[in-house]
Amino acid sequence: MERWKDWILSCIWGPLLVVQILLVIFFGFFNLAKLDLVMYIGWVIWGISMVLAWLPIIIFKKRGKVPSGKGYVHTTVLVDSGLYSIVRHPQYTAGILFSFALILLSQSWIILAMGAVVISLLYVDIVNADKHEIEKFGDEYIEYMKRVPRSNFLLGIGRKMMKRNGK
Repeated sequence: MERWKDWILSCIWGPLLVVQILLVIFFGFFNLAKLDLVMYIGWVIWGISMVLAWLPIIIFKKRGKVPSGKGYVHTTVLVDSGLYSIVRHPQYTAGILFSFALILLSQSWIILAMGAVVISLLYVDIVNADKHEIEKFGDEYIEYMKRVPRSNFLLGIGRKMMKRNGK
């Protein structure tokens, strides 16, 4: 697969996400419809997105057998425990949730429109990431895909709880 296509997607969704952030934080696109409950739900989703964004850095450094001097994304083994037993792509999922949280926090049509593009392109990036991981880890990753949801962490939690309860 040509890696430049992945880079192009990031060049679109990345800046759009930054514009969403700037509009919400610095330009007053915040709670425009005055729906406080929606805003509070947005804050909760924002918090979840932060956990999903930062935990992989720690997990990969600990369990991914990253070569010395390399970044956390340079894992040499498939990590499928902890957070990665619940969701395959927590950082992409974090981006989706973060964009969605900004939509709820802003309650603005323009943020919604940008968010729809960001979320769609992030999902395409997730699908491409799965293809890359299959190339890297082969059948082991294909089996992992059968066990762990791509980005639906609620389904992953449910599956983990069912497994724990022997069902």
